[in-house]
Amino acid sequence: MIELLEGLRQAVALLLDGDQATWEIISLSLYVSGVALALSAALGLPLGALLALRSFWGRRLLVALVYTGMGLPPVVVGLFVYLLLSRSGPLGTLGWLFTPRAMILAQSIISLPLVAGLTMAAIQGVDPALRLQLRALGADPTQVTVALLWEARAGVLVSLIAGFGAIISEVGAVMLVGGNIAGSTRVLTTAIVLETRKGEFELALALAFVLLAITFTINTGALLLQQRLAQR
Repeated sequence: MIELLEGLRQAVALLLDGDQATWEIISLSLYVSGVALALSAALGLPLGALLALRSFWGRRLLVALVYTGMGLPPVVVGLFVYLLLSRSGPLGTLGWLFTPRAMILAQSIISLPLVAGLTMAAIQGVDPALRLQLRALGADPTQVTVALLWEARAGVLVSLIAGFGAIISEVGAVMLVGGNIAGSTRVLTTAIVLETRKGEFELALALAFVLLAITFTINTGALLLQQRLAQR
C-alpha cells in the first residue's frame, strides 16, 4: 500500500514538476499510438464497411483473418515486423528498425483488425431497411457507405477506442522493434518494464499511474463524444 501511495505521489510530482524525460516519454507514446490509430482507421473503417456491405469471393477468409487478428498477440506482431525490417529482411533497406516508424507500423498492424472487425459489426447492426432506402433515393455506393458509417457512429467510435486501448498499453511489439532506447524509442510501457527490472518500483508505479491517467482521460472524452453523437 505504501508503494502504491508513493507511486501516486511521484506520478503527480513528475507531471507537475515538468520532468523533461517523463514528458518526452509521454509525448512519444501519444505520437506513436496516435499515428498508428490514424493509419489503422484510414484502412480499417473502409475495410470494415466493405466486409459488412459487400459479398465477394474470399470474403469469409478475409473475415476469418480479421477475427484472428483481433486476438493476435502483440509480441507475435513485433516479431513479424522485426524480421520484416531487419537487415536481411525484405524492407531492411528502409532502416526503420529501432525507430518510431517501426513502432508505428507494429501498432498499426495490431489495431487494424480491431477497428475493421468492430466497424463491420457496427454497420451490420444498422437496420437493413436504411440501406435499401438510400439506394431507392439514388445514393451511390460511396454515399451509402458514408451514411451507414454515420448511422453506426457509436459503434465506430467504440472500434477506435478499442484500437487505441490495445496499442497504448501493449509492450511486446514496441519493445522488439523499438529497442526501448532512451530519448528515441522509449514509451510509457517499455519505461515501466525497465524501471521494474531495475527495482525502481515507485517510479514504475508513477509511470503506470500516468499511463492510466492518459487512457482514462482519452476514454472519458470518447465516452462523452459518443453520448453527444447518440443524441443527434
